[in-house]
Amino acid sequence: MRRLLLPLLLIASMASAEVNVMVEIPRIDASEYHRPYVAVWVEDGGHEVVANLAVWYAQKETREGAGSKWLADLRQWWRRSGRDQTLPIDGVSGATRPVGQHQLR
Repeated sequence: MRRLLLPLLLIASMASAEVNVMVEIPRIDASEYHRPYVAVWVEDGGHEVVANLAVWYAQKETREGAGSKWLADLRQWWRRSGRDQTLPIDGVSGATRPVGQHQLR
């Protein structure tokens, strides 16, 4: 299975306790395209995770096993926060998203 890490456009603006993040999933022309797994989180100045905002992955069972099996491939998120989580994370986890812009609040 071929995996591709995608650059994502993240724009965050903070007002009081509200955070707005725009995530853009680019279109990729490939013969076998799968929606990417995405993790969005906030860190403090010491690179400690303050909050997980979104974890998008295939949540249903597949021929290869559970979709969460591949979350470890989101290496930076997995090492800092993911391996310590009980999935799904209420209010954070969701299905993979299609190409386009997605807003998180």
